[in-house]
Amino acid sequence: MVNVTYVLSDGSHRSVDGQIGQSVMETAIGADIYGITGECGGNVMCATCHVHVQNAADTVLPTMQPEEEEMLQCTTSPRSNDSRLSCQLVLDETLNGLVVRLPQEQ
Repeated sequence: MVNVTYVLSDGSHRSVDGQIGQSVMETAIGADIYGITGECGGNVMCATCHVHVQNAADTVLPTMQPEEEEMLQCTTSPRSNDSRLSCQLVLDETLNGLVVRLPQEQ
């Protein structure tokens, strides 16, 4: 199991244990985290799983692919340097303790 903390748009925190191989989006949906909808089911066809990765510069994240980069141009909330699509963040041991902030709107 890998622990992920979601900082909701109201500032509250929810910590969830996700399974290795599951995405941060799938983990959120499975735990009924309000604010991540994942309308495309993780196929990089929408931006409804946009998150801001806390300490992104210090976290080993998968390399952003061009499709994700393109979808991040379509986010409802402003994109920042720590923006990622949570469907593209697949859990492994290196992401244990990951903290992501959800934007005000998707």
